[in-house]
Amino acid sequence: MLKRKSSTLRFFVQAILLPFWSTIAVWASKPKGSSAHGTNIFAPSSTPAKSISDLSVFVLAITGIIFAVVFTLLIYSVVKFRARATDSGREPAQVYGSTQIELAWTIIPILIVVVLFLATARVIHAVEDAPEPVGAVQVIAIGHQYWWEFRYPKLGIVTANELHIPVSDPSHPTPTFLQLLSADTDHSFWVPELAGKTDLIPNHPNRMWMDPQTTGIFLGQCAQYCGVQHAKMLLRVSVDEPEDFAAWARAQQKPAVEDADAIAGRRVFERNACMNCHRVDGTSADGHFGPDLTHLMSRATIAAGAAENTHDNLRLWIQDPSAIKPGSLMPAMKLSDADLDAVVSYMETLH
Repeated sequence: MLKRKSSTLRFFVQAILLPFWSTIAVWASKPKGSSAHGTNIFAPSSTPAKSISDLSVFVLAITGIIFAVVFTLLIYSVVKFRARATDSGREPAQVYGSTQIELAWTIIPILIVVVLFLATARVIHAVEDAPEPVGAVQVIAIGHQYWWEFRYPKLGIVTANELHIPVSDPSHPTPTFLQLLSADTDHSFWVPELAGKTDLIPNHPNRMWMDPQTTGIFLGQCAQYCGVQHAKMLLRVSVDEPEDFAAWARAQQKPAVEDADAIAGRRVFERNACMNCHRVDGTSADGHFGPDLTHLMSRATIAAGAAENTHDNLRLWIQDPSAIKPGSLMPAMKLSDADLDAVVSYMETLH
């Protein structure tokens, strides 16, 4: 009997402490001492994320109160009406209905559901129906298996996997509005600290917006299973100061750098299948199945965030993409060591 009571008590203690430990773990997930932001929905840095975070805290508070009340009544009932050695084994007194109790457990849940529904509808309306101001940055985000394409129609820029947007000053808001498209299957764009997740559905354009109020790198993820490499379809949002964003945009608008020392690598690139999938502005390479490589070396990562953009990783990625991203749709080109080194040297000139 003592062992059974000890086991029951341990279960109740674990059930009580679990929500608190989970909350601490979520709050602790934010990186310390780094400009890179994590994926903590409780550390919002833009208006849509703040609205979602506030709603989440409100829902957690209400459900927490419900949990506390129900658990308290449960503990009370377990202790008050537990079996005792003095019991004769007879059945306790039965209660055959109470109009007051039945009304309470019908009306109170209805009121709770109505409050949660209205609070959620209010946030959905505020986020989804927000008007697009005249000075907003426009971006077309296209999901591919397994990478992101970003187009800035007003700026004439095409890039991949790393989205650059300006910080939004509350006194002079500069939000970024994204049109979400899919080139193949369902994807979901999710940067938790900037906005809620929004699906990219073939032949069904969606839209979302964000107005980050702090600079830094914000991490995101495709949040809809889209194939074997869904888990490595990562994305980075770089929130820049206005002058830094303008400088980045000017650099991206320039054609690819022509380096005479890398001409051999460019020829290898153009005579192989690379040019059928990738585009390099200013050259004959005009493919659209893979990321635009015009300014490849301006990106911190390759393979949609799966690896840092270093010489060794770039060489391995070109030589054998499956070594970094098994199931990637990029084929291994089977280049000789000399041709591989030449192509890597050419890629490293594309700033």
